Formats: sequence, C-alpha cells, structure tokens
Amino acid sequence: MEIITGVERRRRWRIEDKLRIVAETEQPGACFADVARRYEISRGLLWNWRSKARQGTLTGRTPPSFMPIRVAADPVVPEPRPSDGKIEIRLPDGSRIQVDNNVSLTALRRVMSVLRG
Repeated sequence: MEIITGVERRRRWRIEDKLRIVAETEQPGACFADVARRYEISRGLLWNWRSKARQGTLTGRTPPSFMPIRVAADPVVPEPRPSDGKIEIRLPDGSRIQVDNNVSLTALRRVMSVLRG
C-alpha cells in the first residue's frame, strides 16, 4: 500500500519537452511504458501527446482560422480610393491591411496569422 502524504503537484510541460519525450517513444526498441515511467507521467497522457504530435496539433500555436467579416454598404469613414486593384481589409481592432489583388492566399494567410498574434 502506498500512502501519499504530500500535496500532489501538477507539472506544466513545455511543448519542446513533450515533443522530445514523444520522439523517444518512436525510437526503435523503445518501450512506451518505460518512457512514461522514466518521466513519471501516465501512459495515457503520453499516448495523448503522441496522438497530437502525429496529427500536427502539438505545436502550442492556435491553428489558422477564418475571421468573420462584415460587408458595409457605405464605408464608415469615406476615403479616396485609387482604382489600382488594391484590396483593403479592416480588422475589429482598427488595423488595416492593403494588398494587391494579385496577392496569393498563402501570403495573405501569413499576414493575417501574424496580426492575430
């Protein structure tokens, strides 16, 4: 029988540590239970980390998503707009992005992900 007298602590693992531990389970000849025991974590938690790593969701970053937009009949503040094929995107925090109409979707996603922070 084991008697626990101290306060149990909840550890917070960094993403890099989780990925390193998961990588150990992928090594040839590695025993899943031994890796979990070595780091004093449950096999269920390690299994969860491994599943997330394989799905690509164990990154600590929020996956990109689409933001809601509102199409207004009249702009809030009328501004002169050159007809040079530019697209302007206004974000709820007041930020504005102007891009050429030839901008690639990949580049626009990168810009939006940086702005969302």
